[in-house]
Amino acid sequence: MSNLKLFSVLFSLLSVFLIPQPGTAQEPDTSGGIPSDVATRPDMPVEEWRDKTILVTGAHPDDDSYAYGTLSRLQQNGNEIHVLIMTTGNVGTKDPDMSRNRLSQIRREEELEALSALGIPEDHYINLGYTDGMLEFVDEKEIVQRLVRHIREIQPDVLFSFDPGFGYQVWHKTDHRAAAYLSADAARAAEWRLLFPGQINHEGLQAHRIEKYMLYGGPDEAQNVTVEIGGEHAERKVEAVSAHMSQFSSAWRDYRSELPPEEQKKYLKRIRERVFEDTEDGTPVERFHYYEGLPDGIGKRHDGY
Repeated sequence: MSNLKLFSVLFSLLSVFLIPQPGTAQEPDTSGGIPSDVATRPDMPVEEWRDKTILVTGAHPDDDSYAYGTLSRLQQNGNEIHVLIMTTGNVGTKDPDMSRNRLSQIRREEELEALSALGIPEDHYINLGYTDGMLEFVDEKEIVQRLVRHIREIQPDVLFSFDPGFGYQVWHKTDHRAAAYLSADAARAAEWRLLFPGQINHEGLQAHRIEKYMLYGGPDEAQNVTVEIGGEHAERKVEAVSAHMSQFSSAWRDYRSELPPEEQKKYLKRIRERVFEDTEDGTPVERFHYYEGLPDGIGKRHDGY
């Protein structure tokens, strides 16, 4: 074999082993040995979940209404549900005579009434007390530390929160946007024992990783899990949503503790239409972006999601 032919054969062999081939290039392993398995579907239908501890986060009283039907199902199935809201909702009104203090009290009462309709006890409600509309201006370390403490105390298996997006940022109004990212950041921090170590060394808490995420409020293309909320769960959602009268009725502009009978009837009809607006085969549903895996991967695309 001539030297030229020998060189040609050697070059071809080297090309196969050393030069990346189309479609076969591997991304570098940057996991540091940390498991990175993810799932975009739960291993069993959400309707069948039992004996799980669930934490729901939101920016305002009523943000959890995205999931009221699902929470009704999960509560009935024996799951333990905690709801954590970051602001008091003390700004959301057009009533010129309403004060912040009074509105914060009203919205607390409405939230507790809603949770009662779902069977969730009052002592499972947490409110961090921040001012409505100002969440993105709160010291981030402070609020993440507080969220981490509650995660380590509650030790949830599942986190329901606003969807921060996947591969891009989902557009939310200011407090919702902040709540989405603060929740994700706190979920990540909670599993690392050297972050906020005083909680572990002096308060007796344990680092905790949340494995499953049910993210609400995202775009249609991100929603990969549907939960049926028919029958009594839809009725409980109607009752729970209607508790937020200061937000969803004329009381938003002119607050009254009770609506006139005819207006109350129309108000409940409108809430019912809203609950039954999204259906599959005639059964009302709620839709979520489900993610399972490391908190770091919440915003990455997996299997088309």
